[in-house]
Amino acid sequence: MKRTGPLQTIAVALRRERERHGISLAELARRAGIAKSTLSQLEAGAGNPSVETLWALAVALDVPFSRLMDPPDAPVQVLRAGEGITIRSEQAPFTGTLLAACPPGARRDLHLITAEPGPARAAQAHIPGTTEHMLVTTGRWRAGPVGAEVDLDVGDYARFPGDRPHGYEALVPGSAAVLVMEYV
Repeated sequence: MKRTGPLQTIAVALRRERERHGISLAELARRAGIAKSTLSQLEAGAGNPSVETLWALAVALDVPFSRLMDPPDAPVQVLRAGEGITIRSEQAPFTGTLLAACPPGARRDLHLITAEPGPARAAQAHIPGTTEHMLVTTGRWRAGPVGAEVDLDVGDYARFPGDRPHGYEALVPGSAAVLVMEYV
């Protein structure tokens, strides 16, 4: 299977989804609340997109986040530790790595998230009907909808609406969790 760099993968997916919606660069940038020049750079395979920027674009395009990662079509897929497209937050010590994208006909994505103590990663509402499932694998987290956050330890699982503003905060160093995004 031919590998493509993460920026090129994102560029192709953004252009494909924007054209599928029949909207201009300027209109998508407006809907996502980002600068047109930022979107232009991303579609050119340049720049360094944050997780916030990519989520805003996914919401504006009404697509699962993974659609912007354009997953490969292999019968068996192995993603070794440390591989995969990892996107950093610009507001918190938080990263997200897409582990498995939603195949055609299904509506879920699988992510590995990591964070260090510091500011919480504030997430805007995702597309309507999104539910998040979080399983803590390492450390301790505070996560959930704004005003209804819960503290989670290793092995704890939480399900909460992802179509409302929500957040993730590492309470101890080296915190990690598996996050499943389920779309209706």
